[in-house]
Amino acid sequence: MKYDIVAMGRSSIDLYSQNIGADFVDIKGFDAFVGGSPLNIVTGCQRLGLNTALLTGVGADKVGDFILNFLKNEGIETKFIPTIPHARSSAVILGIQPPDTFPLVYYRHNAADTHVNIDHVNAVNMEEVRLFEVSGTALSLEPSRSAVFHAMERANAAGVTTVLDIDFRADQWSDLRSFGIMVRALLPKVKIAIGTEEEILAAMLKDSRQVEITHQQISAPTIHGDVEEAIQGLMDLGVEILLVKRGSKGVSVYQKGQETFNVPGFPVEPLNVLGAGDAFASGFIYGYLQGWDLYKSCRMGNASGAQVVLQPGCANFMPTLEESMKFIEEHGGF
Repeated sequence: MKYDIVAMGRSSIDLYSQNIGADFVDIKGFDAFVGGSPLNIVTGCQRLGLNTALLTGVGADKVGDFILNFLKNEGIETKFIPTIPHARSSAVILGIQPPDTFPLVYYRHNAADTHVNIDHVNAVNMEEVRLFEVSGTALSLEPSRSAVFHAMERANAAGVTTVLDIDFRADQWSDLRSFGIMVRALLPKVKIAIGTEEEILAAMLKDSRQVEITHQQISAPTIHGDVEEAIQGLMDLGVEILLVKRGSKGVSVYQKGQETFNVPGFPVEPLNVLGAGDAFASGFIYGYLQGWDLYKSCRMGNASGAQVVLQPGCANFMPTLEESMKFIEEHGGF
């Protein structure tokens, strides 16, 4: 196989506050990193030693050059990334106020990655791919929405493992309920789904009033509802494995027809929780593709997440395999 993983969806320049703990209005400067859930995940996988590629879009602009330069320096395949001349590369601005306030602002009007289409998907030879991953935000607009469904159909036809990072970003949807409609339509084509408790609830949302966002924490809304009922609803749609991320408590693993079990996390004092879930996904995917069982794979994911929350960014701080193995050994092993 040429690619262990191809990931599809958002990519951006991420501007993280240099003034840790400062109110957003008092921020004096920003560090320029890269981001977007699929980009973060493939970076984590690449640093762990997998062969990776990213399917996204960038604009004909300097931000696009910034993103592509990072990917090329990491050794991530960029040939599936079209330049969209009439669109802009995406940007995100983030504040960091530990322990629990992380406001962010998305700049995604006419974002280039939303213009990824069926032809761009067709450029990927699925026979060369072991695992194909998509993020839920790619379902928010056409033509990327249809491209996601097409990609998953092609991946399944080729016997490729399919993974969905549910990835709920409330401000990217004109009607919050439509997020769940799209995710539920896609799940029968998905083998492994990954999401936080809030994202699971969003996927089964009945009323937009269930969603509450404070301090502009778009990536961490409060969503009211019965999470166990929502989990069962998603499992009933046919997904084989559902990984529910529960923060510092670790991960709960749901499988069709089997007992649920929990995988503990690695207790650390977080600096910045943004991107921890993407780091988890990269560690999990690495373990899964090594043929490890789900428990060990999730421990690997938890270790990646725990290391990244100690850092002021995400993709730029993904751990190497050597760093992760050392971290796991120093924190009780698998």
